[in-house]
Amino acid sequence: MHIIIIDFETTGLSPQHGARPTEVAAVRIKNGQITDHYQSLMNAGVSIPAFIENLTGINNTMIRTAPPVHQVMHELAEFIGDTPLVAHNAVFDSKFLDIELAHIGLQRRQEMLCSLLLARRCYPHAPTHKLTDLIKYIGLPSDGHAHRALADVQMTARLWLHMLAHLCCTYHLSHVPLPLLAQIQRIPVHSLTRFMSHYCKGA
Repeated sequence: MHIIIIDFETTGLSPQHGARPTEVAAVRIKNGQITDHYQSLMNAGVSIPAFIENLTGINNTMIRTAPPVHQVMHELAEFIGDTPLVAHNAVFDSKFLDIELAHIGLQRRQEMLCSLLLARRCYPHAPTHKLTDLIKYIGLPSDGHAHRALADVQMTARLWLHMLAHLCCTYHLSHVPLPLLAQIQRIPVHSLTRFMSHYCKGA
């Protein structure tokens, strides 16, 4: 399986209300291993609110000397190509990715799966499904600064690989194809066992 996990840090929650990205990171996973990564701060010409600075540690001084957003997005587009994408809360990251690509005349061609939705089905009894809370709940290593893009994609990569192993072990699968993962993240949590039973009988 070849996927890329992606994460944006931004000036706010919604690009429709003027928020812009301040940082992006992506890691490439091939055959269960991280093989490459891309990370960069970026300057979109938008001031970072104080509460975002406190959350991410990214401040306006850092952004002032960062490369312009269009340069970073061109580099990111080259890095991800048409490889399937994963993000933790993909609804958030896909909005920023799609709008920033549109600003430079490009369009996302691939599907983006959501590790948050998949985690809700793999670990329905977790107290929360926030990334850092899941990492603690499962007992995976955590390094770096949460809400910095590279640290977040590295944690998401560990979570993703753990969920694949969990599904393989639970349902006696040799591997979990991406189309199956796309189905799993959409079905109701209470229907997962029945769905997987039918899938395994037909596999």
